[in-house]
Amino acid sequence: MNTRKFLSILTVGSILFASCSNDDDDPAPINEGELITKMTISLVGGGQTINMIVVDEDGADGPSAPKVTVSGDLSVNTTYNGTIELLNESVNPVEAINEEIEAEADEHQFFYTANSSLKIATTYTDKESDYKKEDGTTFTSVNPVGLKFTVTTTDAGTGAFTVILRHKPNKSATGVANGDITNAGGNTDIDQTFNITVK
Repeated sequence: MNTRKFLSILTVGSILFASCSNDDDDPAPINEGELITKMTISLVGGGQTINMIVVDEDGADGPSAPKVTVSGDLSVNTTYNGTIELLNESVNPVEAINEEIEAEADEHQFFYTANSSLKIATTYTDKESDYKKEDGTTFTSVNPVGLKFTVTTTDAGTGAFTVILRHKPNKSATGVANGDITNAGGNTDIDQTFNITVK
């Protein structure tokens, strides 16, 4: 699979963007990379909306570094409903990359991890059967996808929260359905770490 990647060294991690889509007109590669210029993770709960955003307006080869922002701190002992939006804003109209992930839900899964200083837990709230294939039929599997999830905080702390999107992971491997990336395999399409605070 060819992917187009953005790489930027950040104080707490790195960002790597790429997304996959079918292109039957070109037999090699099977999945042509799509440009992603913006990722927004929204967490809504406890009367708050916290947005974690990465923007790379000029792409991988441009002179401008990606911009990463976190709009605020999370509250202790709170559950947030999370969603992810991936866009290509370099075209008009703006291209919603989520639609490709939904149409290939059986080939994609997000994974969420936090380091030990961050007392949070994440849970998937969507599954493949929530989405439709390109032909309009619904997936039958209940394997997780991760475009929707919850984040539950407990104690105060500051640390790294990492979001990884894998293309063609082994969803039947041990722990993968519960969000453990260890045995997932596949190719990494997105790897982004945010520094967040719970207080």
